Amino acid sequence: MNKSQILKNTEAFVKQTLRNAEGGHDWFHIQRVWNNAKHIAKSENADLFIVELGSLLHDIADSKFHNGDENVGPKMASEFLQKQQVSVEIIDHVVKIIENVSFKGGNIQQEFNSIELEIVQDADRLDALGAIGIARTFNYGGFKDRALYDPAIEPEMNMSKEEYKASTAPTINHFYEKLLLLKDRMNTKTGREIAQKRHNFMELYLEQFYAEWNGKI
Repeated sequence: MNKSQILKNTEAFVKQTLRNAEGGHDWFHIQRVWNNAKHIAKSENADLFIVELGSLLHDIADSKFHNGDENVGPKMASEFLQKQQVSVEIIDHVVKIIENVSFKGGNIQQEFNSIELEIVQDADRLDALGAIGIARTFNYGGFKDRALYDPAIEPEMNMSKEEYKASTAPTINHFYEKLLLLKDRMNTKTGREIAQKRHNFMELYLEQFYAEWNGKI
């Protein structure tokens, strides 16, 4: 089976699998990450096929929606790619991308590195920034029935991976615990440039949010 057909099959598989997904982690999120990754890859010496497969499958079963189980996504992706007769080497690389792409809080050191992972990671992080990043953050906060903001609850900047995953803090805290940290964790030049613009937009948003919250505007 040629690469083009495998990518078409993967797109169809992801659309079907995520048809009822939470709005911030649905097919449209995958599509944006896929497009971001292809854009970033133009400036990098990377295997585009692996980048595209990693992008399409990176959230096929996000652990947040599977009781924190981080093995479901890699297993689903591996089984699907085996059926597509993808080589063992490529499957192994894509699985490692899925296992390492997510922000996990704290100062977790990822155990695998490749330019393809860096591209997919940047593409995914870009979708957590800017206008769409803000929309996704509040969408997920509503999905989890979290408060918008509570001035009495300070952001926790030194959470362990387990504490980060278990957090029920107000949605605004997530800006400080993750979103505003992302621009300094980008891997590629293109990713950093786009991230800075989206970061600036989020800072303006927060300035407006607090002004309205405190009755100053």
